[in-house]
Amino acid sequence: MPNANEDHPSALSQVQRRAVSELLRVSPVADDLARRFQEAGFSLALVGGSVRDALLGRLGNDLDFTTDARPEDVLKIVRPWADAVWEVGIAFGTVACQKDARVGDADMRFLVEVTTYRSEAYDRTSRKPEVSYGDSIEEDLVRRDFTVNAMAVALPEKEFVDPHGGLEDLSAKVLRTPGTPEASFSDDPLRMLRAARFAAQLDFEVAPEVVAAMTAMADRIEIVSAERVRDELNKLLLSAHPAKGLSLLVDTGLAAHVLPELPALRLESDEHHRHKDVYEHSLIVLQQAIDLEENGPDLTLRLAALLHDIGKPRTRRFEKDGRVSFHHHEVVGAKMTKKRMTALKYSNDMIKDVSKLVELHLRFHGYGTGEWTDSAVRRYVRDAGPLVDRLHKLTRSDCTTRNKRKAAALSRAYDGLEERIAQLQEQEELDSIRPDLDGNQIMEILGISPGPAIGQAYKFLLELRLENGPMAHEDAVAALKEWWAQQG
Repeated sequence: MPNANEDHPSALSQVQRRAVSELLRVSPVADDLARRFQEAGFSLALVGGSVRDALLGRLGNDLDFTTDARPEDVLKIVRPWADAVWEVGIAFGTVACQKDARVGDADMRFLVEVTTYRSEAYDRTSRKPEVSYGDSIEEDLVRRDFTVNAMAVALPEKEFVDPHGGLEDLSAKVLRTPGTPEASFSDDPLRMLRAARFAAQLDFEVAPEVVAAMTAMADRIEIVSAERVRDELNKLLLSAHPAKGLSLLVDTGLAAHVLPELPALRLESDEHHRHKDVYEHSLIVLQQAIDLEENGPDLTLRLAALLHDIGKPRTRRFEKDGRVSFHHHEVVGAKMTKKRMTALKYSNDMIKDVSKLVELHLRFHGYGTGEWTDSAVRRYVRDAGPLVDRLHKLTRSDCTTRNKRKAAALSRAYDGLEERIAQLQEQEELDSIRPDLDGNQIMEILGISPGPAIGQAYKFLLELRLENGPMAHEDAVAALKEWWAQQG
């Protein structure tokens, strides 16, 4: 295999060569697998994101390889070697497997993908790529999305292959395409979303010619399936700098096709009707929510933070006193969130949780700044259910005022609410508030059979429980009988 270092200006330095070599040395999985391919008469190379991440010092246990072996040959090689093999992606030339190995003093689990050299392209109407296999690694690399992902290390000889200047772009922190961006995005329009995702993940800039192509070809994203779009959006949102990627989607017009509610937040404002820029506010809320995460990236919280105000454009009203109002935007926004997430094929549970958070994000402000009653705390916790911790974070994040006194007052008020919740939590099981009498007891006390009246009685007792807290059994029975008498 030719060594691209010999005549390419971005050749690895000797130190970098040693770094890659050392990486592979401590990854016996790579060398072991390469030998097996070589013995079978095939080539193997570490490729794409694995090489990029190795050079960035962030390579994990997911290893991507490319080979001239066809998928059926790859299966014959890896089946005796791997601890588990998956053929899910074999139609696209990819065989995935798991390999457990001892590295130094640690037992490690590697997830390995081996993909046959290939080229793929969409026709003008298809949502699925047409896959054809190639015969050289150079042919494979030129079809990759960005130059920083178009580098390889040929194994077992450990030759660095970089025909498109990926190392230079990696050093400059810029995203370019190996060929023209127009040709790349025409082949696979999803790469436009990947540009935004990598900008967010790696904190890289996107080359001007790439941005121009994304802008000119934004409508091409329409042929990509909702599932693939959703997966890229998720990766973008879960990255270290999601606002960077989201801004690129909005500025290029891509967001208008995949998440139109986001650019719609850029509400015009004149000198008579000034109000916060809802779009910028939403990005700040997203970042502030991220800052409050405790156990790693939380997609549900991040989606809710991004979408919490999408109901504002539809509910905006200019009042007589010059103010701008957005009455019930949380209710409208919850419905819009459900509709958009459904279109993007999110799971029902995810849609339910994010929509609920959007619907409840103003609940805290609905109680004013006064002392929270036990009843109000119970209703707040019951309505939020298992989402209460996320609702805490979302509500705190929604404060973007520059007025330090106002911000401090809101923070103290929410501190007070969390203290009240903790106090009541010790006294009552707030997470699972139920009436003091169950359905069977209701039927026995009232002497009635199953029917709508049971549900009405249950609802009455639940409201009583929320308002007054736990009741003694005899008090609950007396209250139920009194209510029943009033029903006639």
